[in-house]
Amino acid sequence: MDVDKITFGKKILIVDDEQDVLDTLYDLLANCKIDMASTYEQAKQMFDENRYDIAILDIMGVDGYGLLEIANEKKVPAIMLTAHALSEENLLRSAEQGAAYYAPKEELINIKEIVAEVVDALENKKSTWNRMFNRLAGYYDRQFNGPDWRDKQEEFWKEKLKNYRY
Repeated sequence: MDVDKITFGKKILIVDDEQDVLDTLYDLLANCKIDMASTYEQAKQMFDENRYDIAILDIMGVDGYGLLEIANEKKVPAIMLTAHALSEENLLRSAEQGAAYYAPKEELINIKEIVAEVVDALENKKSTWNRMFNRLAGYYDRQFNGPDWRDKQEEFWKEKLKNYRY
């Protein structure tokens, strides 16, 4: 997969209340067309005024789930990128509410690859969640005390991993 080719020129909205995170994402996605917002209100206005290929949304501090709802209405795949809301419950909620991907901010350095995985999966009518699990299953297994965290919603995850959106 040619990450630079896939991400080149993609129009991305990044929403986070931490300026250093916005700056880092901007630098890491230098080959993309980036809009940034640090509040829910700014992001909502940008969604209303522009068309995006991807949205990268923090959960805490900017009402990330409210923005996810807007992204879904606009058919913009959303990557939920979080530190403080890193939990089984938020991963499940992100999936249930239509996010394309859920990643810890520890994966910030890999954001270009994550964006490419989402774009590539959607273009090929594959599950973006398969890509996420391929990359992060081991991390989540460690974070959530073993692989059995998925067993609680086994049927949901089976369905999510075989289907795609958009």
